[in-house]
Amino acid sequence: MIQHLACIMDGNRRWAKKRGWLPWYGHREGIQASKRVMNFCIAKKIPYLSLYTFSTENLKRSELEKDFLFTTLVHEAHAELQMLKEQGIRIQFIGDRTLFPQSVVAMCDKVEQETALGNALCVNLLFCYGARQEIMHAIKKVVQDVQHGAYTEQDITEDYFKQQLWAGNMPDPDMIIRTGGMHRLSNFLLYQAAYSELYFLDCLWPEIQIKDLEKALDYFNACQRNFGV
Repeated sequence: MIQHLACIMDGNRRWAKKRGWLPWYGHREGIQASKRVMNFCIAKKIPYLSLYTFSTENLKRSELEKDFLFTTLVHEAHAELQMLKEQGIRIQFIGDRTLFPQSVVAMCDKVEQETALGNALCVNLLFCYGARQEIMHAIKKVVQDVQHGAYTEQDITEDYFKQQLWAGNMPDPDMIIRTGGMHRLSNFLLYQAAYSELYFLDCLWPEIQIKDLEKALDYFNACQRNFGV
């Protein structure tokens, strides 16, 4: 049974361009797709969902697109906060918080605090996130701990290292779904994805439907996951 589903939400901008819209309008439709996936996870009793919301590389995009995305994120968070609490959905923002735009910091803190008791589904929004950056951050933390005498070399176990990662407080993803027709991880949960089943869809993220998720779940249930044994 899947404990943790992760999604690379690719194709929002292409979805908008196909309709002759400004590319970033696709992000608004992408949020609706995210709600469908959250409802699916609750129905299937999948306790963890991670969504690749905004990568460190996305910071290179135009100021206009970033402003639209951040404004939409804040608006949706305020509009859906009561629903999140009623459905028992806990929200966590995972990424480099030093890069969080000031316009969303207060919203991130508020949503995390007010949904902290949610126990139906934990949704991790990977925001200003990059897996290589996450690993480098963890390495620097380990070096500091050893230099300061808090730990010795012998104390540095795999479990200890994982706890230094931004995403260290959740189980590894059992399956990663990527939409948009691309077959790569794009700097997403590289450390945690060591044994994840990968499932690729040609549809764009705003187009993902429950039937696609059902097929992905069937694929996962048919996999033989022996972890080398």
